[in-house]
Amino acid sequence: MGGFHVVQGKEVRVAISGRSGCGNTTVSRLLAEILDIAFINYTFRSLSQETGMPLSEIIEKAKTDFTFDRQVDTRQVALAQEASCVLGSRLAIWMLEKADLTVYLIASEEVRAKRISNREGASIQETISFTAMRDAEDTRRYRELYGIDNTNYSFADMVIDTEQKNPEEIVSDILQELEKRGLVARD
Repeated sequence: MGGFHVVQGKEVRVAISGRSGCGNTTVSRLLAEILDIAFINYTFRSLSQETGMPLSEIIEKAKTDFTFDRQVDTRQVALAQEASCVLGSRLAIWMLEKADLTVYLIASEEVRAKRISNREGASIQETISFTAMRDAEDTRRYRELYGIDNTNYSFADMVIDTEQKNPEEIVSDILQELEKRGLVARD
């Protein structure tokens, strides 16, 4: 796939969100590559890699210490303000007010658990219980920290079920919408 570019003289910011295992990172990265714009995906995982603190420890500490969320969210929004980009994160569609297009990706708990299990090498059962805990914890924290209900994404420009489509098909749908809006053009 390819053959698209941001329209001359324009900037484009796409915000893509969804729960863990929905394909946010894969879809966001692929879209950014095709459009040759920045891919921003600064997460707890990024923080873990930078600090050397295990991801599980960050998630546990973030339950009561909001500095982890604030650090990640502030950093990614600041990066997204700089130029055309695809911001892929749990809260991108809520946090990036300048987004030209907001996309929310969905998938069932089972499909998400299988994807995460494949990615991280954990058992399906461990992954299902960890993911359920993380989803509930994310929802609680976002509501407490920002007053955001991450279970209400009805305002998103596009809601895409990722179970029946591969990443390339999802990106194609997003590119068509950006083209309709006059933000990207075919090469």
